[in-house]
Amino acid sequence: MAQLSDDCFAFGGALMAVEEAQALIAARIPPAEGEELVALAAARGRVLARELVAPLPLPPFANAAVDGWAFRHADLREDGPTRLVEAGRVAAGHVAAAPVAPGQAVRVFTGAPMPPGAETCVMQEDVSRDGGAILVPPGLKRGANARPAGEDVAQGAVALEAGRRIGPAEIGLAAALGRTHLAVRPLPRVGVFSTGDELAEPGAALGPAQTYDSNRFTLLALLGGLPCAASDLGILPDDPGRTAAALAEAARTHDLLLTSGGVSTGEEDHVRAAIEAGGTLVFWRLAVKPGRPAAMGMVGGTPVVGLPGNPVAAVVCFLHLARPLLLRLAGAAGTPLARFGAVADFAYRKKPGRREYVRVTLAEADGVTQARKFPREGAGLLSSLTESDGFAELPEDVTAVAPGDRIMVLPFAGLL
Repeated sequence: MAQLSDDCFAFGGALMAVEEAQALIAARIPPAEGEELVALAAARGRVLARELVAPLPLPPFANAAVDGWAFRHADLREDGPTRLVEAGRVAAGHVAAAPVAPGQAVRVFTGAPMPPGAETCVMQEDVSRDGGAILVPPGLKRGANARPAGEDVAQGAVALEAGRRIGPAEIGLAAALGRTHLAVRPLPRVGVFSTGDELAEPGAALGPAQTYDSNRFTLLALLGGLPCAASDLGILPDDPGRTAAALAEAARTHDLLLTSGGVSTGEEDHVRAAIEAGGTLVFWRLAVKPGRPAAMGMVGGTPVVGLPGNPVAAVVCFLHLARPLLLRLAGAAGTPLARFGAVADFAYRKKPGRREYVRVTLAEADGVTQARKFPREGAGLLSSLTESDGFAELPEDVTAVAPGDRIMVLPFAGLL
């Protein structure tokens, strides 16, 4: 996996806009290198290393799209039903014994090859029987109810582009083209730390001033839906020397490091200093709420993303910093976060110059998606993520939201 040089980013000043940080990532992270072959059954979630060119047309032959009869369109009358003599039968997986002659119809079933000479089908429920013949109603278009060869994918066409993340649909398409394996990018190795003496491992005894660590598990779960190999690196104590040493050691065996907590301005926030001690600080603090205290840097050629300690802020910054960075390292094509429009069912005021993410619940009313603000705003409220449906995204130039305003929403479905 390619590593980054320490000067691959430019320092972004005191507060950096989300798009500016993402542009630095997109412009400066080198493309992923290398590939490996994996079986289709193991390809889900991986990133395609080479475009998949169709070695055959899909479907490979013209076939019936319905259960019915196949015939020559030229035989049909325009002024009334056409009587065609039934001459043969073709089931899926078999071929016609002979071409269709003028005035004939061949019984076909869905997926069966079209008999030579026939290019049109009629559905079985649209005909009436007349002894050994059928009566076809007028109005059928040429080629009706038939699938031509290559209708789905033409032979020689690019069926899947390099950089595409592979899901069930991509696996099905590759199988339909006869592939048993796919060339994919290696998985970036991502290490995840939490920081702080106030944290304890779930299941351990809590000290008098401790809480159980949740961010590490949230981040590992978020990484579980992305193309990477994630490692749980535990909790770093509030010790600058041990924090710097742990980052330097982990940087030697990982392609990306994520931390949560320790990037603000407190005397016990040591992650920012540890990045500077072992490498270069790229930028610190984003113009975003929640999530302003976020840092990015380089330690030993490995990017380090320092996320905020508050759970909601950590999720916001993960989605906008760590996720695009990881996808670049994985060689994945750009996949922006899904957004959709909704109507605000709340009033809200904000400062200009920063982007805010407000937790909302969603409901349908008269065919309109309405977004209602979660009643509490704290960035440390984990329950606000489980009891909401998404983030209302309020851009930098917005200073107020009123009921009825159109807003954009980032849904949690598929992300959290």
